[in-house]
Amino acid sequence: MSESATLVTAEHFRYIAQRTVQEDDFLKDLRRAAKAAGIPPIAISAEQGSFLQILLRLCRAREVIEVGTLAGYSALWMARALPPGGRVRTIEVEPRHAAFAREWAAKSDAAGKIEVHLGPGQTVLAGFAADSADAAFLDADKANYGLYLKESLRIVRPGGLVLVDNAFAFGQLFDKHPSDREAPAVQAFNEVMAREKALQSIIVPIGDGCWVGVKL
Repeated sequence: MSESATLVTAEHFRYIAQRTVQEDDFLKDLRRAAKAAGIPPIAISAEQGSFLQILLRLCRAREVIEVGTLAGYSALWMARALPPGGRVRTIEVEPRHAAFAREWAAKSDAAGKIEVHLGPGQTVLAGFAADSADAAFLDADKANYGLYLKESLRIVRPGGLVLVDNAFAFGQLFDKHPSDREAPAVQAFNEVMAREKALQSIIVPIGDGCWVGVKL
């Protein structure tokens, strides 16, 4: 860490959030409906959604793949950043969650831009063509992040983005005995991501930490 680095605190996170585009009424309603439907309330933050939109617009993305749809909250944030004809292909293993996401995508302002694919992430990804996406966003079961990364590197074009959520392991990144069962998988994956020579990557301290990698 350089002498000029500033330690990012909870106060900084609040400061960032207060000065970032917030979710609209539709996204708020989606989250409320998802909670009422019993879907785990683990969506990305609004400031992270805005950050993803900025990245996608910068790389002029038209095709995005996502592993881990859940209620479709992050898919909607990303789809809204795509131009007409753009598409988010999002993968969900739980049928009930996939049905919910399809329903809400269909009545959103991004209707037609979101395709929900039902099935295990690795199986569905294997059916996507090489170099057929401009960006990938991984936010699913952490134990399989390495497998999803391998497929994403095949699917994302050179110069495209590989984005991975929860790099801070739910706030337990430095815990020797984390209580979250997926934290050790995140800790291991971070080392894999850092060593991946096909990417130039960095963890951005927003949300629960987000890997941003450019495919070389």
